[in-house]
Amino acid sequence: MQNTTFPKSLKKGDKIAIISPAGSVEIPQLEKTLELIKSKGYEPILGENLYTQYQNGYSYAGTEKQRINDINWALNDPEISAVWASRGGYGCQHLLQDLKLTEFKKNPKWYIGYSDNTVIQSYLLKKGFGSIHGQTIKTSSFGVTEESYELIFDILKGKKINYKIGSNANNRVGETSGILVGGNLALIYALLGTPYSFDFKGKILFIEDIGENFYALDRMIMSLELAGIFKKIKGLIIGGMTNMGSETDNKEYEESFDSFAFQLIADRVSKYVFPTVFAFPNGHIYDNRPLIIGSEINLKVGKEVKIQF
Repeated sequence: MQNTTFPKSLKKGDKIAIISPAGSVEIPQLEKTLELIKSKGYEPILGENLYTQYQNGYSYAGTEKQRINDINWALNDPEISAVWASRGGYGCQHLLQDLKLTEFKKNPKWYIGYSDNTVIQSYLLKKGFGSIHGQTIKTSSFGVTEESYELIFDILKGKKINYKIGSNANNRVGETSGILVGGNLALIYALLGTPYSFDFKGKILFIEDIGENFYALDRMIMSLELAGIFKKIKGLIIGGMTNMGSETDNKEYEESFDSFAFQLIADRVSKYVFPTVFAFPNGHIYDNRPLIIGSEINLKVGKEVKIQF
């Protein structure tokens, strides 16, 4: 079994690097969470290119070199105790071939983010380090639950997190344990066949996504099946599936948990026997509660769902 290294707990006064590894952000979008970090007793340290904007078919937070410099600084500076991504979007794949962990290995730190940050978290886990799949800094600017952030601070302080949620008609009952991998489905799909893809054997897989046509969602799930991933995993957790299909035609377009998307996934994995959870509160949704990638979890699916870290 893989041994995952987790960072030490943070203490008051510790510094948290804030970087933009993918899409660009504006100052007002980050103010609320930066103040929250300060109110918790930590010091946010802004990356040099946090607010840089670089247009190249997409609004990136700087050139690839600028973003690589920022993330390598944040990961390796011994004065930094955690690294928190400002947002996702697109661009983290650009960084993978140039990531450095020389000093990070001596002093591991939490990396916090979701969406496009899944590729960074996959890279870190391949190197043996856990991370937090949870809210980015920008997310609070358009409203999220307080628990979404409070639970991240609990993890940073070293507290254990456990979840208990209601059942879903698509769930498959059972109990299993294993290391949690995954994140945004589109990025898991994008890394298949590369050296940076998660190792799925014996793992519990988490997936979530936003803004996909239903055929594109099916294509990604089909690719996981063709890659043999569903034969390797011990459990499956499906989080938010929102803004799926056409806004005009889909009555559930704004819902966090799209029932047709769930049914599509359920049909694809129906031949497999692992415990399956639908509608876990994590993803591009209002109630986005953190998960610890690389952590050993116990998953129990029955009349209710229990996830213990």
